[in-house]
Amino acid sequence: MSTSTYSAPWIDEDLRDVAALLQDYFIKEVAPLEEKFQAQGHPDRELYARAGELGLCGMSIPEEYGGGGGTFANLALLLQEQTAAGAGSLGFAVSEGIVAHYLLAYATEEQKLRWLPKLCSGEWIGSIAMTEPGAGSDLQGITTRARLDGDHYVVNGSKIFISNGQLCDLVVIAVKTDTSQGAKGVSLLVAEVGDETPGFTRGRNLAKIGLKGQDTSELFFDGLRIPAANILGGTEGQGFYQLMNQLPQERLITAIMAQGIAEAALAATLEYTKGREAFGKPLFELQNTRFELAECATINRVNRVFLDDCITRHVAGGLDAATASMAKYWITDRTGEVVDRCQQLFGGYGYCMEYPIAGMYADNRVLRVLAGANEVMKELIARSL
Repeated sequence: MSTSTYSAPWIDEDLRDVAALLQDYFIKEVAPLEEKFQAQGHPDRELYARAGELGLCGMSIPEEYGGGGGTFANLALLLQEQTAAGAGSLGFAVSEGIVAHYLLAYATEEQKLRWLPKLCSGEWIGSIAMTEPGAGSDLQGITTRARLDGDHYVVNGSKIFISNGQLCDLVVIAVKTDTSQGAKGVSLLVAEVGDETPGFTRGRNLAKIGLKGQDTSELFFDGLRIPAANILGGTEGQGFYQLMNQLPQERLITAIMAQGIAEAALAATLEYTKGREAFGKPLFELQNTRFELAECATINRVNRVFLDDCITRHVAGGLDAATASMAKYWITDRTGEVVDRCQQLFGGYGYCMEYPIAGMYADNRVLRVLAGANEVMKELIARSL
């Protein structure tokens, strides 16, 4: 999006310097490998370690835990620049945006010192396992069980649609520790895992419409033993509360990624229509093209102002759950509209994967489902009215 007439209020001079470093990393080191990642179904984990070397992992985590000491604005900028570069395979949104912040918000001091430095260095990749084959947006319906056996929990069950599932070293698992207590019986267990961990199996790397370079997996737990000391926060029954309180940030992250796609789609379409000729003149000179792009630009500007207000409020600690739901639902829906209209202007080329707009069309679709389906967002908004 053009910055000549609009500047995000949460991006200061320090963040502009960070943006330059992020652009260099994503454009030069990650984006050229996206085709390879899409073919193999996952990114190269070495790139997480490289981001750690550059100080790009854990920028929003305090320095005492190995982070950069910044705020959510640093994380928002990372996701914004990653999307703008077309380098979406690396699962920073989950490892950095969700897992690290669950630990920061709820882990005991000992747990923070044990886990956060490895995530912030890029040595470890984090994942969160909530969704199950029979329980998606309804988290109270999970069936994965954790039974206390001495000083360990024994976990049985399965999860699906788990981002970073093939590469994760640390996974936060939503389990039922007490099946008689409903939401109060949900806990979060943190497992340190590897391919040889007894009772832990990585299932299929799921074949998806889009985000083909990002590993998304089934996970299976068959007698997985997790130390009782690994229950997040040190107390049973806090999982549902922890999940609900972190979901607004997850929904804001989803909106940030969607807005990045919308802006990238518009930029790519402007370039294409100004260079492509139809009826003896650039496609951009046709009134329909100009009107379509004018409308898309207006949608993007309105959404950008709304999103930037949400980011500013979240950095200050004032973003409420209903507004986060509004941002997630509205921006992901409008992004779908913008990308579809932009793709139409590419004609047949817009359906070919050699043109980035086709990848944007495919990658964007899941954002209306992630972090709670948009239909659920509307229900949550309605409850606040």
